[in-house]
Amino acid sequence: MPTILLETAINAPVERCFNLARDIDVHSASTSGTNEKAVAGVMEGLIGPGETVTWEATHFGVRQRLTSRITGFDPPHRFVDEMLSGAFHSLHHLHEFEPTATGGTIMRDTMTFVSPLGWLGILADKLFLESYMTR
Repeated sequence: MPTILLETAINAPVERCFNLARDIDVHSASTSGTNEKAVAGVMEGLIGPGETVTWEATHFGVRQRLTSRITGFDPPHRFVDEMLSGAFHSLHHLHEFEPTATGGTIMRDTMTFVSPLGWLGILADKLFLESYMTR
């Protein structure tokens, strides 16, 4: 089960970073390479606790849908989204926001996923999927 950890220093207050990270419109704008867009559930603005969104995007030349729900919510420090349906066997994404002494934010994304297809999925993880997920 691969785990991807990304840590980013941002020169903005923690509240702003927290809200931008759960903004559907901002997410869509940041994923132009895969033409990701919300097609069901919360389709614009801020997603909140218990709410779902279905994303449609093109990955590896295949149009895909992924539905996730906000399952953890502690503003402005963290929220969790978990895949309900999609290409993975499971996907858990923890978003954490830590204020810095200078008024900025350390944002941590921890994503754990299980690929489908047993040993073929494990092989795909090692060959290309883990690096693809960090782009």
